[in-house]
Order: sequence, then structure tokens, then C-alpha cells
Amino acid sequence: MSSRVDSSDYRRKRSCGFASMIYYFYDLTFNISNTTHVPTQLQWGTPIFGVCQLNDSSNISCTSNGKYCWSRLSSNHLCVCDRDIHVYSTLCKDGECGSYKYCRILCLNTPGNYCSSESCPPHYEFNNIGFRCEHKMQAQNNRCMTSIIIGCNTSFGTLFLLLTTWSTYKVLKRKQKIMLKQKYFKRNGGLLLQQHLSSNEGNVEKIKLFTSKEMEKASDHYNENRILGQGGQGTVYKGMLIDGSIVAIKKSNMVEGKKFDEKKVEQFINEVIILSQINHRNVVKLLGCCLEAEVPLLVYEFIPNGTLYDLIHNQNEELPLTWEMRLRIAIEIANALFYLHSAASAPIYHRDIKSSNILLDDKYRAKVSDFGTSRSIALEQTHLTTRVQGTFGYMDPEYFRSNQFTEKSDVYSFGVVLIELLTGQKPIFAEQSEPVRSLVSYFLHSMQENSLFNILDPMVVKDDPEQEIIVVALVAKRWLNLNGKKRPTMKQVAMELELTKASGGNVIEDCGDEESEIDDKIHSWETNPSCSMSRTVTTDSATFPLNSSF
Repeated sequence: MSSRVDSSDYRRKRSCGFASMIYYFYDLTFNISNTTHVPTQLQWGTPIFGVCQLNDSSNISCTSNGKYCWSRLSSNHLCVCDRDIHVYSTLCKDGECGSYKYCRILCLNTPGNYCSSESCPPHYEFNNIGFRCEHKMQAQNNRCMTSIIIGCNTSFGTLFLLLTTWSTYKVLKRKQKIMLKQKYFKRNGGLLLQQHLSSNEGNVEKIKLFTSKEMEKASDHYNENRILGQGGQGTVYKGMLIDGSIVAIKKSNMVEGKKFDEKKVEQFINEVIILSQINHRNVVKLLGCCLEAEVPLLVYEFIPNGTLYDLIHNQNEELPLTWEMRLRIAIEIANALFYLHSAASAPIYHRDIKSSNILLDDKYRAKVSDFGTSRSIALEQTHLTTRVQGTFGYMDPEYFRSNQFTEKSDVYSFGVVLIELLTGQKPIFAEQSEPVRSLVSYFLHSMQENSLFNILDPMVVKDDPEQEIIVVALVAKRWLNLNGKKRPTMKQVAMELELTKASGGNVIEDCGDEESEIDDKIHSWETNPSCSMSRTVTTDSATFPLNSSF
């Protein structure tokens, strides 16, 4: 030990009759070489890491070399600090230590000379985390800081865990959505469509595949307020794409109850394939499709003025359906069907011609739609043998009996639409009291009874187009012939209507034969335009029997 404590000085500071000699880690010793009889008590203490304050005690002393300051916190505890030699250049004077630093506690007379939770000085408490004695105020502050740190760490940990969990959930959810979309794509005929398109590469670019997200956004999540119409094959919604264009989104009806009808997938893909081959001003244009939704979706150009069925059967004074308008619409439908039968890359039979499948654009021009049951056939084929499909009232009776659909079957259905335009009546009468429930039968019966004008829509005869009406009624009768072979082709139908409009109902011609078939006259007119035109269909019902044979 290199330093001694003056006992007289110590007695001035303390009233006790003995001095303590302490050895500790900082080489703190008290010089007792100048004393002769000093009752001593040897005590060993262990400085521990911790913070104490000298001013907790009224008596503060320093070593003779001025290196350390110390004070007694209790009979068993000392607080020992280093003097700050950079602040005070002189040694301790009169026990004034001035500035000090690095204070530590000495625990005396403790087992193993270590402080424990039960051996801290008064106003101090043991810190179980730092294993040290701390002033209670500081301990509280430390506990608060520790709690804050623990709380922050816990919060950050919890937040990190939540973010990790959420990110994992999102990744799994995204993966699940991708797998579900792949499942829907396959179930909705995506592979079948790719197979068809790969065999006809010229049409691939015409079909755009929309995403389900685009369709949901375009239709406002299939809002009921966006519904344009509903039918057996699906629901049509009005939508707006990202580029601002207005479209019609057809949501196919393939789910009956909880069962998915896979048979309708073929109809859907068939409609896509058929429409991808068509480019005609009187046929609704297909913009694309979506196969990754729960049910497949078709995206068409938007046709704003509804269907011909609604125009006929829900007439209003603001838009009178005049004869001129009806004849124009009939010619447009006939030209579209003529194109499908004869001018398309492969002949196409529509198989469901009816007024509700005829849409009207902003100028009330006809647009043939709904090709779900349509079929393309080889050029050498004359008919299709399939199960009967169509709409009762418009369906060809010959097709119903034989299951063989020909181009003349579309002619029959178009004939029904034409007399629907003439009469304003629905194809099937709902009233049980009617003796005849079919519009076709009603029309043919009226022709036979020479009472055509009794069943016409009043708006049709308003402008006095009697000659045109009679001619159209006569050719319509031929189109409704039960024998399909006696019906004209759609080419002849379109030509007949065009000639009727051009001539104002004066179908006149004399080529030296007595044939009364109008299609024969048209054929003769096409091949021999030099024929003199002298015979006129008169409008006098007394001299022109409406039940004449064609």
C-alpha cells in the first residue's frame, strides 16, 4: 500500500475511534506510517460498476496524493471517485475535491466482497439487469429508459413481425391469385382458343386478352346499374376502358347454381373464333376477351341504342319507327347475313337470328350480334347436323324436324324478323285466347285471307307505302316456306329487298317467260339486264291476290 491516512485528520472528520484501511481496484490506500498506536479494522471491498454521488454524504475526503475523492454512504459502503485533474491542478485541500468523475461504490463486509440486491447503501437499489447499485432516482430513470427501450424494441419487433407476416400473406395471396387465374384460363377454354388461333395465325392480332382487373375496373365491379341486358347466354354490362373508350362486356352465363357448365365453354370460344374472322359494318365488332375471370368475358364495341326487339315492341313518339326505317334495317340485316353465308373466309351460319340479337348503333344502323351458336362450315358443305339450338318462334321447322341446319334456316329466321317489323307483333302470342299463337301462322293466314293490312303495324302504313309493303310481304312468304329448298338464298333475299327499295315496290320485268318466282326474275335481271321492264305488281287487293302461289 502506497498511501496512508492521517488518523488525527480522520478523527477531525469522524467521531469514531478507529480508522479503516481499504484495498481496492483503483489502488486507493491510506498512509498510516506516521502514527504509533491506531486501532484498526481491516476491511476488504470490491468496487463494482455503478454510479454514486459524493454529495450524498456530508463528509467528503480525498487521498493524500489528491488522486481520489471518497465519502461514506453508510457504515458498509464507500463512494470513491477519481479527481478531474484537468480542472483542478492542486491537490485536495480541506477535503474539497472539486470536480470528480468515474465514481464507484465499495461494498464492505459482504460475502465475497460483492454487492448484491440486499447490500446496496441507503437511497440506492440493486439493478438486476446491470448488476449494480444505483441511486433510486437514477434507477427509476434507468428503469424508465429501459422500459422505453424495451417498449420500443418490442414495438419495432411487433411491427417487423406484422410487416413480415403481411408481406408473406400478400405474396401467398398473389401466388394464389395467379394460380386461380391460370385455373380459370384453362377452364374457360384458353387452351382451346390458343389451339384455334395457332392454326389460323392471321387472326391472332385481332383478339386482345384483357385481365380480370381491367374488366372489374371497367364495369365498376359488375355494378347492377351498368347492366345493358340479360339473356340465356349471359349478362351484358356497359364499361369504360382505361383509354376512355366505351365497351360492352358480356359475362357468359356458365354457372348454374354451383356447377360450372363446361358445355357452354365451347359456345364461348366458338363466338370468339367466329367474330375474329368477321369484318362487316353490320356485324358487331369483337374487341377482345378475358379468360382469367371466374366466367369468361367478351368485350364488344358499345352499341348505344339497344336491340331491334326493344325498338319494335317498346315504341315511343319521340322516335317513330317508320316504314323507311324498317326497310333499311331489314336490308342491313340481310346484307350482314349474305356476307356471313357467302363472303366470309369460310361460310358462317348464325343459327339464332332474332330481333333481340340485332343491335342498333347511334344512327340506328343494324348490327348482328350473339354468335355463340354460330358455326363455320367447309365450302363444300351444304348443311350442319347438330342438336337443335335456337329460339322458339324463329326456328326453322325443317331444322327442328331433321336436325340439319342449312343456310336456308337462317333465311327462315330472317323472314320471321321481317314480319315482326311489318306487324309489330312478337313471334309467339302470349294470350291463350288467340286461335293462332305463332306470328308466322298468323301472317300466312292473313295472306291467305287477303287481310294483310289488318295485321300491319299502324306506323307501317302511315306513309302509304302500299306497293313496297305488298312486295315485301310476298317475298317474306317465300322465305317462310316449310320446304327449305324453295326458299331463296340470303344473296337473293338481300337483292330482293334492295330492288324493292330502289324501285319503290315496282318489281317489273318481262323476259318472255311466265315464271312468277321473284328470285327467278332477279336472277334473270342479273344475267340479262336488257329485258324490258313492263310488268308491275299492283296494289289493288282485288286484282292482286295475296294468296297467290310462289
